[in-house]
Amino acid sequence: MSAPENHTAPETPNDLVYGLNDRPRPWVAFLAALQHLLAIIVPIVTPGLLICQAIGVSPRDTNIIVSMSLVISGIATFVQCKRFGPFGAGLLIVQGTSFNFVGPLIAGGVLMVGQGTPVEAVMAAIFGVVIAGSFIEMGVSRILPFVKRLITPLVTGIVVLMIGLTLIKVGLISMGGGYAAMGDGTFANGENLLLSGVVLGAIVILNRLPVVWMRSCAIVIALAIGYVLAAYLGRLDFTGMREADLFQVPMPLHFGLGWSWSLFIPMVVIYLVTSLEAIGDVTATSKISREPVEGPLWMQRIKGGVLVNGANSLLAGFFNTFPSSVFAQNNGIIQLTGIASRYVGIWLSAMLVILGLFPAVAGVLQAVPEPVLGGAALVMFGAVAAAGINILAGIQLDRRALLIISVSLALGLGFSQVPEFLAHMPAGLRSVLESGVATGGICALVMNWFLPETSDRSAA
Repeated sequence: MSAPENHTAPETPNDLVYGLNDRPRPWVAFLAALQHLLAIIVPIVTPGLLICQAIGVSPRDTNIIVSMSLVISGIATFVQCKRFGPFGAGLLIVQGTSFNFVGPLIAGGVLMVGQGTPVEAVMAAIFGVVIAGSFIEMGVSRILPFVKRLITPLVTGIVVLMIGLTLIKVGLISMGGGYAAMGDGTFANGENLLLSGVVLGAIVILNRLPVVWMRSCAIVIALAIGYVLAAYLGRLDFTGMREADLFQVPMPLHFGLGWSWSLFIPMVVIYLVTSLEAIGDVTATSKISREPVEGPLWMQRIKGGVLVNGANSLLAGFFNTFPSSVFAQNNGIIQLTGIASRYVGIWLSAMLVILGLFPAVAGVLQAVPEPVLGGAALVMFGAVAAAGINILAGIQLDRRALLIISVSLALGLGFSQVPEFLAHMPAGLRSVLESGVATGGICALVMNWFLPETSDRSAA
């Protein structure tokens, strides 16, 4: 999942200034693309920054990963908007690094580092798993009707809720200063809480203002406020920018390739759910662009959108960054501007690629102290959990559904919070069940498949 998402298709606007295939004047397209960029640049770079900080990746390598997240997001956005054969939805769609994978990758990576695995080997394993998992999503794009029957909104809602709930811990750790602060005794000290609290408070205040563009850019503005405060406190660290090259040439397999089953199993569940989330996001963009939301053209769009989801995750792993998915934030920008032209997406993709090829940009972003990033991340992670609740609120919560939700959440949260419960299980099984997302998702899948639905709703 991207950052804060709404899985209910927005209302179709009464009028569009520019439709899907209209070509705005260059300055109009540029300004519209800039608004999309401001809405999505923070969610694109945040997953990479959080994962690298948690695992202890060097500033130089972090710079490479963040730069490539921008480049790969730009490539995916271009393909989604332009459409090449079966690849792409042909809509004004933004694709970026997904938050869905942050929790399991941090949990698995920190565990491997704690067991003595070198950081470079951990990253090699992560990217090997990212590449392998991408084929699952590409395969799903070809059999969407079957997968939709297997993974219902009930299962999707549970998994998205679990992702959000497990990410909140990540957000709180970042607000306190991260794993590094835990090691040096500064975790959650006054300065860290001031930085994260100011950013969190600014996001809340900006979202309540009547000015639409300020609400759309609330996270960027709040981070800018936190950035200035961090500079005043002397907390900005430009090591990554100083060590970076002037121009970043994409380096395939910089860390090599490795493997970890304990990382892969949770990723399987998340790749499946991310595929179905993409269906909702593509449908929402189709509706707001005044395009069909049923029939062969719509099915072609969602198949192409999910296929690029997977193909771009393959490309991401190959070029040393993390899986990507369709973002939902751009739907709000389409509503705000009245511009649904997919040619705006081509401008946006060029911006992302250019920003990614100049590591100074990633260096400036990397200089943000983790508490500043954590203040924004907590809101975005909470919004992921809220998106899961929103999905569940749209289904019939009968006795069967409540039973599946109860057991899945209890086991998923319980095993992740009390891993000692699994101490006597085989190591391979234990490493999988310790992931709340994997446990909750597998439990929801199995129970949803084997517990028959009843037509007697009065029994609820």
